[in-house]
Amino acid sequence: MMDFDLMQETCQLAIRDVGGLEVLLNLLDTDEVKCKIGSLKILRKISHNVQIRRAIVYMGGMQSIVKILDSPVKDLKALAAETIANVARFRRARRTVRQYGGIKKLVKLLDCVPNLAKLTANQEKDVEVARCGALALWSCSKSTKNKEAIRKAGGIPLLGRLLNSCGLLIVVSLQESYRSAIQTEDMIKYLVKNLSSDNDELQMHCASAIFKCAEDKQTCDLVRKYRGLQLLVLLLSKSDNKQLLAAATGAIWKCSISMENVAKFQEYNALETLVGLLTDQPEEILVNVVGALGEFALIPANKAHIRNCGGIKSLVNLLTGTNQASSFFLYGALLVNVTKAVGACATDMENMAIIDQLDGVRLIWSLLKNPSANVQSSAAWALCPCIKNAKDAGEMVRSLGGGLELIVNLLMSTNNEVLVSICAAIAKIAEDRENLVVLTDHGVVPLLAKLTNTTDDRLRRHLAEAIGHCCMWGSNRASFGDAGAVGPLVRYLKSKDEAVHLSTAMALYELSHDPNNCITMHSKGVVQPLIVFMGSDDETLQEFAAGCVRNIRLLAQANRNARLYPSNFYPELHVYINYLIRSSYKHFREPSTRSLDCDDKNKLFFMFDRTPNTPYDV
Repeated sequence: MMDFDLMQETCQLAIRDVGGLEVLLNLLDTDEVKCKIGSLKILRKISHNVQIRRAIVYMGGMQSIVKILDSPVKDLKALAAETIANVARFRRARRTVRQYGGIKKLVKLLDCVPNLAKLTANQEKDVEVARCGALALWSCSKSTKNKEAIRKAGGIPLLGRLLNSCGLLIVVSLQESYRSAIQTEDMIKYLVKNLSSDNDELQMHCASAIFKCAEDKQTCDLVRKYRGLQLLVLLLSKSDNKQLLAAATGAIWKCSISMENVAKFQEYNALETLVGLLTDQPEEILVNVVGALGEFALIPANKAHIRNCGGIKSLVNLLTGTNQASSFFLYGALLVNVTKAVGACATDMENMAIIDQLDGVRLIWSLLKNPSANVQSSAAWALCPCIKNAKDAGEMVRSLGGGLELIVNLLMSTNNEVLVSICAAIAKIAEDRENLVVLTDHGVVPLLAKLTNTTDDRLRRHLAEAIGHCCMWGSNRASFGDAGAVGPLVRYLKSKDEAVHLSTAMALYELSHDPNNCITMHSKGVVQPLIVFMGSDDETLQEFAAGCVRNIRLLAQANRNARLYPSNFYPELHVYINYLIRSSYKHFREPSTRSLDCDDKNKLFFMFDRTPNTPYDV
């Protein structure tokens, strides 16, 4: 049988169809070593076929193969491990290996430390067994439970030794426990060392391992310490090897979370190379390239550099030029990274002009309709700098038909990150008076008020900011009070986040221009924390806190004077209400800054549900 080309599908299926697969698996249960070796040599090759792999598992062949891993014959162990590497490419096979103790047995195969200077014949066999064991663990490590089993079996130290001695590598989807183990065993040093290997596959695996474990700054710093950044940039020149390119760009992306690494990448001209990879590449590579550019763009000087390299146009083109059919996961990940990168670039005025010219804002806004919550959130965050830095932001937003209704409707989302980003976007949109009118008509006030009971500080911060800006139109202040938004906002002042304090003080200041809101604030104990904030080092926070206390105090003083001097109650109240109206419309300069007539005064008494002779005592 070995004389046939067993890698051909016709031969593989022919063996199965004539019942040869059952015979080969039965031979594994014999006591004859030669029969087992012959059977495994055939199974090792035909198991490259998907149908054969599944047939082996369904016929119970994996149990027999796992049992052979305990054999003292090294050739048998190597063949069994390599066969497992081929078969364990789907879930049931990986689970079977774990359930029958295969993970521990495979880890034991890694226990060899050869002297590379003088390899004996026996040591060569040990290296081959370890290589096959690593391949099998690689296939099994696609399972989360298997990854944990590998760690518990002591696989990480053994892999570290193999990396140091002979370059063997297992690529696992590294979890936090794996990353800490890799740092402890100092495996990053050997991963970086093998990036300069002449073996493209080994380079790919090492870069992939760095990509998967460089999720924290400590690991990123270790890659820089061992001079791996330049080696990663050099791998970008191997653009014909897509797997290697994907691994290298992924490693560069993750290492870019450290700004020190970004500065080093700039020394090696990585940005220009990355921009050049924005076209005619698979989405797996584009996700990584765009992710890296998003990190690079956090440094102000790089924003202009990306523009000068033509990167802005390429990024905007990716908002519509992706192939949704290729992979939904990759497509969503690419959109998330593209919107993040475009948003980071939009903080530069010249970049924003190009984005606007290319209709980039409309494309980003359209992503709010995407079914993925991650894409919606990323798009909303990208809109914030676009709206802030656009030449005529108000008109730009109004030109998007149905855009404001869409963004208001997203306030009904159940995803917290979407709510945070939408509130941030609404705060920017509401700075334009006409857009605020449209938002109000679409019911933004009750939807924002409904969210105020949250305990999430990020949502509190941006929600309070959105409420503060939405107060600046018509009766929105009173509407927020009627919707019960004032009481929960007062509780925000107990947060430990200073950003929450600032946005909440701003919102409370705007709301305090309505007398009913002042009463609610006072009853909820707002004065004491605001007095504390009046002593803050942040002058803006001081002003908002003092302004809110002043409004509350003016109402209290008006009512006190009315109680003490009933005959002078009308003039006192007249002065207070005129102040409230002037300060309420200071942003828009509405005609309502006129003095109050007698009817207006009576309406105020009615609002307090008190007659002029029975003043309400704050």
